Amino acid sequence: MELKALTGQFGVELIGYDLSKVNEENFADLRTLFDTHSALLIRGQDLSDEVHIRLARLFGPIEDRYADERKPGEAFTVPQVSNVKEDGGVTEESDLHMLHLKANFLWHSDSTFLPTPALVNIITARILPSEGGATQLASTRAAWAAMPDDLKARIRGRGIWHRYSHSRKKISEELSRLPMFNKWPDQHWSSVWTNPANGLEALYLASHAYLVDGHSEEESEALLAELTAFCTQPRFVYSHNWRVGDVLLWDQRAVMHRGTPWPYDQPRQLSSICCSAQDSDGLPSLRMSPAS
Repeated sequence: MELKALTGQFGVELIGYDLSKVNEENFADLRTLFDTHSALLIRGQDLSDEVHIRLARLFGPIEDRYADERKPGEAFTVPQVSNVKEDGGVTEESDLHMLHLKANFLWHSDSTFLPTPALVNIITARILPSEGGATQLASTRAAWAAMPDDLKARIRGRGIWHRYSHSRKKISEELSRLPMFNKWPDQHWSSVWTNPANGLEALYLASHAYLVDGHSEEESEALLAELTAFCTQPRFVYSHNWRVGDVLLWDQRAVMHRGTPWPYDQPRQLSSICCSAQDSDGLPSLRMSPAS
């Protein structure tokens, strides 16, 4: 296997690597690369749903946002980030589902609104448009290390509140009222997540964040926007232009991401599995009491 840097700040491409051969015995090597580099790209993979699920379970419990809606005995299916309808057509641009996809164009970390946030997102490309539809990653670990002390001091030690409907409201009031975006109570997380594998800190932000401890919502919005702008400077960002068969996975503790537009009359489909963080991933230090 050969490693090729994705940027000068974070991320590597694994060349000559076969994800279908990863198992419990050799997973430690992949996990070390994940903890070290925050983002991994493996091209030319034929990732079946079975292999995708097996790989995800090595990272931790698979996140299932629809567990409460499944019928008894109904199996988990790999979530699709897609505008492709069941009849093979594409979703209209004004459709609420398409507006939901557009909300993913906001910089975010996945699942900060859940009682247990995500550790990793493992995505593979299935169907791609003729142009556009890139996925961008921003290293909040590299940004935090480079951040001026005065800006760090304004957020270090503070908790941040997260709400799913908050990010959707930025796109559409109607979208934000859907039951899917109001299932879970607001979550309160530390602003900094430390990786116990190496002691490295990263700022923990998302478009779902709406309130910083000690600030009003208006003040919080301004501070969160300033922090996000710093973390998403070009020097901290990797933009991935997909090829079918690419697999991209990243550390949700240390990386924000967003999608980018494409011609919406063309299909785009990615298969995506998130895994939930565990205590061994530093989760206890992220939790804050409601009164913090």
